[in-house]
Amino acid sequence: MPIPRRFDRRPPERDTTRINERIRVPEVRLIDEKGEQVGVVKVQDALDYARDKDLDLVEISAEARPPVCRVLDYSKYKYEQEQRRKAARKHQQQVTVREMKLRPKIATHDYETKKGHILRFLKHGQKVKVTIMFRGREMAHPERGEVLLRKVADEIAEFGTVEQQPNQEGRNMTMVVAPVRAPARKQEPTAAETAEQHESVDGDSERQADEAGQPASAAAEAAPDQTADQTADQQSATG
Repeated sequence: MPIPRRFDRRPPERDTTRINERIRVPEVRLIDEKGEQVGVVKVQDALDYARDKDLDLVEISAEARPPVCRVLDYSKYKYEQEQRRKAARKHQQQVTVREMKLRPKIATHDYETKKGHILRFLKHGQKVKVTIMFRGREMAHPERGEVLLRKVADEIAEFGTVEQQPNQEGRNMTMVVAPVRAPARKQEPTAAETAEQHESVDGDSERQADEAGQPASAAAEAAPDQTADQTADQQSATG
């Protein structure tokens, strides 16, 4: 029996980018520190130019003939490249696919338990691969598995939508369910916006009163008197 190794003795990954003296070609196509192309020069001349600028000569395209090299601060260049990779990974949305296995003749309690797990996965933004496993004579009735998958899809429709319809693969039938995106909530008006709406209504009342030739308060006081006069006229007409 082989003895397990306690330590990983593999050497760490080396940086494969060739810089300065590691560039072993007679000529290179040189790009200066401003990003402008100088042209094809001898590698020693390119190294001398980089040293005069207190920078590095970095090979950025080894497949070209001759290779393309640029004069820059390699430490700063590596840092910026790593920051770009981190930013790209941060913006990538990683979707985890979980799997839940069922049997065609699953008991009610087990079914409810596994349905709860599926709902929990969907609420956490994870896709779920629901698998029906057939054994022995169960293979003769694949429609039972499809009926069970349809039942699952109907009961979790509020939180998940079927991304891949039931598909028979050997002894298994699978269906993929993706989480439903929550609809955007309507934003409630802020206190400042509510105050502006009230001021706008009050301003409209005052403007209408000015157009009638009387202040808003007088118009409000005159309204009950006009209603009383109209009621008295109606009573006298009736009498």
